[in-house]
Amino acid sequence: MKLDFMFFFNSLLLGVGLAMDAFSVSLANGLNEPRMKIGKMCAIAGVFGIFQGLMPLIGWWCIHTVVQYFAAFEKLIPWIALALLSYIGIKMLLDSIHCSGSDNCCTELCFTALLIQGVATSIDALSVGFTIAHYDLSAALLASGLIAAVTFAICLAGLFIGKTVGNKLAGKAGILGGVILIIIGLEIFISSFF
Repeated sequence: MKLDFMFFFNSLLLGVGLAMDAFSVSLANGLNEPRMKIGKMCAIAGVFGIFQGLMPLIGWWCIHTVVQYFAAFEKLIPWIALALLSYIGIKMLLDSIHCSGSDNCCTELCFTALLIQGVATSIDALSVGFTIAHYDLSAALLASGLIAAVTFAICLAGLFIGKTVGNKLAGKAGILGGVILIIIGLEIFISSFF
């Protein structure tokens, strides 16, 4: 595999494309938790980056080892993403509605919910393993690293934007964040039919 300009350009474009769902979820997380500290924001963006970088690598590995099993699993990806994002979105909505009388009631993102979001937003990146199947291992690792770095930067931007808007929206931000997560789950599910 030749590591030329097109390799890096395509890897960065893949990273941007794959990061859009994670960006939207990061935006929702920032809306839901407007007092989030920079360390937590970096950790959240890091988790999304790790999942977005790891999933294409897992897809690449599946292509080179267990492709027949992966093809059957690929049909379930939209259903899994819809279920996971809807669960988190509905929970965020209910928590926000429950806390609507209090200005300081803010539901913080727990580690388990973050892992679920990471899986839900990156599970479609498994199929990127098909597009990088002709890469050797070192090129696949480099492409996955670039995808992870792009996702990290985009998610950090989403968290900052969501946090800024969340401070302005006060108590209604969690409701908006929950709705956004549910819409993302529906978008992933519906777009799988086209």
